[in-house]
Amino acid sequence: MDATTRVGIVGTGRMGANMAERLREVGYPIGALYDVVPSAAAAAAAATGSPAVAHLAEVTARCDVILTVVSDDAAMRRIFAADGDSLLVEAQGKIFVNCATVTPGLHVEIERLAEARGAHALEACMASSIPQARQGTLYLMIGGRRAVFERVRPLLESLAASLRYVGEAGRAAQVKALVNMVMNVNTAGLAEGLGLGDALGLDLDMLREVFAQTGANSRVLETDGADMQHREHDVYFSAAHAAKDSGIALGLAKEVDLDLPVAQATFVQFERMKAAGLGELDKSGVSELTFLGRHGRRRSATSSTT
Repeated sequence: MDATTRVGIVGTGRMGANMAERLREVGYPIGALYDVVPSAAAAAAAATGSPAVAHLAEVTARCDVILTVVSDDAAMRRIFAADGDSLLVEAQGKIFVNCATVTPGLHVEIERLAEARGAHALEACMASSIPQARQGTLYLMIGGRRAVFERVRPLLESLAASLRYVGEAGRAAQVKALVNMVMNVNTAGLAEGLGLGDALGLDLDMLREVFAQTGANSRVLETDGADMQHREHDVYFSAAHAAKDSGIALGLAKEVDLDLPVAQATFVQFERMKAAGLGELDKSGVSELTFLGRHGRRRSATSSTT
């Protein structure tokens, strides 16, 4: 793969659009942009000077490598449909690099469908956010055939500060689900710690500083702590996605008959956010459920200050 490789992007939301800009910036021609919301593809086209197309089959026809950055299992199944408008139409020789967090078994299925059409599929699960997508400093976990990974490595290196080949199809998605499960647990726990500190009348700047110097420290404290304190929930990773990804991890736990009560409680918290209409806030918005005086939350009538 070199800078003559024509790249397509399917899913031009916050991540996909920034990945398109990054690839254009380093010299890869963007052959086609597609989104189920046409205005999103049009915005990415305007930013990159690349064509937005109306059909999935056009992406495959125009491009050598197609990156998919869609929302969930249903969206993945739709873009790789066995019939109708699909990325699999005339797909022989193409390489699909699937970046969304979806059920690991679906990556295995997509690999099978692609190979039946003479194409290849790879998973490149992202453990980063919007700024890293734009700057080309993503952390990517790769699953699929090693030879396919080596073919697209130069392109992926243009998007990533670090690549980690995990193993066969589905394995990277398993690791990504665990990454997000633990991140979500940390996020919900931090929201409870800061919420309790606030209710006790502690200075939250002081509390965050102490957390940072003790066993309470975490990457989430760095990225989300101030946002929780100041109610700044601009979305980098939405609560709805947090619920989805925790649900994927719990599904994996069920497959091996493992009980994960902390992960289950965290999943319930993010589902509560969705039910309260807060699902499109950043995951830091889980603090809206833990701070007194926020989102209708008030002190229990049975609570005591003694």
